[in-house]
Amino acid sequence: MNDPVPATGRQFEIAHGAARAVVTEVGAALRAFEVGGVPYSETYGPDEQPPSAAGAVLVPWPNRVADGHWTLDGEPQQLALSEPARHNAIHGLLRHAPWRLVEHAESTVVLHAMVVAQPGWPVPLLTSIGYTLDDDGLTVTHTVENLGARATPFGVGVHPYPRAGHAETDDCVLRLAASSVLPVDPERLLPTRPPRALQGDEIEFRTGRRLAGVLLDTAFGGAAPAPDDPRERIRHTLTDPTGHGVELWADPVFKWVQVYTADDFPGRGRAVAIEPMTCPPAALNSGEDLLVLQPGETWIASWGLRPL
Repeated sequence: MNDPVPATGRQFEIAHGAARAVVTEVGAALRAFEVGGVPYSETYGPDEQPPSAAGAVLVPWPNRVADGHWTLDGEPQQLALSEPARHNAIHGLLRHAPWRLVEHAESTVVLHAMVVAQPGWPVPLLTSIGYTLDDDGLTVTHTVENLGARATPFGVGVHPYPRAGHAETDDCVLRLAASSVLPVDPERLLPTRPPRALQGDEIEFRTGRRLAGVLLDTAFGGAAPAPDDPRERIRHTLTDPTGHGVELWADPVFKWVQVYTADDFPGRGRAVAIEPMTCPPAALNSGEDLLVLQPGETWIASWGLRPL
């Protein structure tokens, strides 16, 4: 008799020196990332459903679509309401899908998945994700290819829960390379007005704000590399009281970052998600920062985690 398959499918482990990461078959999610036994992302068991969307790949849109409704070339589209309590479609179409393994080497794993033409999404897409460990940490590379006969808008995001080693989340300092925030309805978490500049205590996120007492489920925009960054990377950081922790870097196309403070992450309690996104919530309707793929065209971009 074959052994039972974990809830998250097969587990693909990669390693480089003292670094180790585990990626799941279902959802192609990052389940663990550590260096020398020190955790730099929250983890969970292979038989557990990813808590609070941990590690989820958000394709072909991140965050929420109000009522699951949008239009393509004037044609109404109706997505399944995957967040029924708020009457929204949320986090794309591949969170619970099995991804196909196409490469698994010592320090690299690559998986593919199809976004098939379906109700609410008429254009087929081939998407892949590659996880690679090297001396600099973990690099995650996304590709999306339009297999259809018409252009389509889309967005990409991911839902990691970085952690600053063994430090308690409330003792950590979060710094964001963002300049604006998107106001939302607190009940449905949908935008209520255009992005606005950071104000009040929000400005502290630019230089670093301690997370004790901070509650967030917030989209920050205007994320951009520092003018003098030699690699032209957006850089968000989560650090402990000694200044050590983790950097989440991203290519400039990831202009948005959703930050979510979860108080009940299994086995951890207080945890924080730092989610790079190419577009804000509800972008399929607002059009803000949506990417567009022509037939046969391929898009590629990367982000990563680097211990500090």
